[in-house]
Amino acid sequence: MQKNVSDCNIGIAGLGLMGGAIARALRDKCGVTRLFACDKDNKTLEAARQEGLIDKGFDAANAGEMLALCDIVFLCLNPSLIPGFLEQWKNTFKKGCLVTDIAGTKESIAEAAQKFCEERKSDCLDFIPGHPMAGAEKSGFSNSQLCNFNGKNYILTPLSCNKPQNIELLKNLIYSMGFSRITQVTPAEHDRKIAFTSQLCHVIAAALIDCESDTEITRFGGGSFEDLTRIAMLNAPMWTELFIENRVSLLDRIDQFEKSLEELKTLINNSQSDKLEEKLAAIRDRRIAMSSVQK
Repeated sequence: MQKNVSDCNIGIAGLGLMGGAIARALRDKCGVTRLFACDKDNKTLEAARQEGLIDKGFDAANAGEMLALCDIVFLCLNPSLIPGFLEQWKNTFKKGCLVTDIAGTKESIAEAAQKFCEERKSDCLDFIPGHPMAGAEKSGFSNSQLCNFNGKNYILTPLSCNKPQNIELLKNLIYSMGFSRITQVTPAEHDRKIAFTSQLCHVIAAALIDCESDTEITRFGGGSFEDLTRIAMLNAPMWTELFIENRVSLLDRIDQFEKSLEELKTLINNSQSDKLEEKLAAIRDRRIAMSSVQK
């Protein structure tokens, strides 16, 4: 593979919110001059081409034509679609191609990636699973400009078969896109922690909206409500898939949350002001400690 990313052909499979955002970052920040995309929506492909964001679009049925051209491929598909995509098009990827994904769960993807690398080992193909910790509450390519990568986290779950030089190449590309920190973990650890920092948060936001039917209650919002529920405007099919795919870890996190909520409820119900204040202070201090790690 060419070492200068700006000289590589890069392809994006799935030009939705994240696929579009990645395309923008690759074009605007990384200096990529040959960028392709495939998607089931030809109107989206044409809009991206007219904007000058991609050089050529490929219908999903012709994804193999794009893959044969690309040195690097981003799979911006829902987790359940990736194994099937790899199986269908595995023989069309360009020799020496570096493949990565952006899926919000990693164990099933890692298994598919391992199989993919083994089957195309002689062609030096490499699949490094990843997950950009960025997004927007609105979905679709038309909202991709709302997704900002600057200062955000990126998680990689490399496999034992991945080539060190490709991991380094991908890291450099990720930093160039605007991400400020890359964390490497196992797929299992990723799924366990993401169940807390992402999926549980979406469950809580959804539950908050679900327990109130008054759509005009926003008249009483002062910021807290807006901050807590913004992500309730979610992509329902995608988040349903993520919740179910990672249900073991997510249910553990929901149990933890319910326990904490019940403890707070008891303190409030019993008017235990001293203990409540003490607990809230401890929670505040823990959040401050978390903030220091983010810097």
